[in-house]
Amino acid sequence: MMSQPVFIQVGALAEGFAPASHILQPVNDLEGRTFALHFDDGGADTLHFALAQSVEVERTLRGATMPAQPRERHPCRVTSVRDGIYLVDYLGADERLCDDEGKLRPAATSYVLDIRRHLCTAVTGTLPSEAETHIDAFTRVQRGLELTGVQARLRHGRIGARGTPSVSQAPLHAPTRELIGMRNLYAYSATECYEHIYLNDNFYAWQCLSGVEAGLADVDRCHMIGIDTQLYLFVWREKIVPTLGVVMIDLERMKTDGKIFGYQGSRFDALSNFPVGAHAQVLNVTRYPS
Repeated sequence: MMSQPVFIQVGALAEGFAPASHILQPVNDLEGRTFALHFDDGGADTLHFALAQSVEVERTLRGATMPAQPRERHPCRVTSVRDGIYLVDYLGADERLCDDEGKLRPAATSYVLDIRRHLCTAVTGTLPSEAETHIDAFTRVQRGLELTGVQARLRHGRIGARGTPSVSQAPLHAPTRELIGMRNLYAYSATECYEHIYLNDNFYAWQCLSGVEAGLADVDRCHMIGIDTQLYLFVWREKIVPTLGVVMIDLERMKTDGKIFGYQGSRFDALSNFPVGAHAQVLNVTRYPS
């Protein structure tokens, strides 16, 4: 009789992914540069990279009449899966989001900076509190809640001079349906291999073919954003173990890079925000009759 596969915490997942991982090496391209991001919701962020892997973030909220909030400095990871397009990721949020008990939610932020076309996308993800995590699926349905307590806020905008919106006329990054119907294989290392099936605008199915989660599978909430030709920002939010994934998928290079964010263990007192990267393969594509 086969053993029952067991879901593991994000910290344990990080340990499994780490050896000989296919992540990209960080780049120094943004060191010394400053970018003013103007979002379609009226908010604005200024990012200053005093060091290659450190970002100072200054925020102006939508409709704010006061000066921008003081800069916050964060260690970050900057990678580039395609020339001129960068993924910047760090622990921390662009807004202070609290749980039902008034406590600050654990949060992480990722920016896609499309320098060539002066476009940007920001993803702010938050994890549920321990109490929220213990709300069962049936109760969530009764309350009209999503099955996952992991939240993600996506904003799209343009990169311009400080205080001045960009003059770029390129369309903003936006949700895409180009991945729907694809069945893709992702090899994160010599031992960790997953399959993704992109079902519709809101959900995808995954299964672990080999690695620390071998035999596990589920269907989870996701967001698919078109960044460039055959280049996508893929965000997923898992419902069993609180997990946020943010990865860039380049189907020209057949390469991905990004991160997975969650709790280190089951005590909810430490976070894990670890890099992931994979070699990609499109297994097949299903086209549904219209």
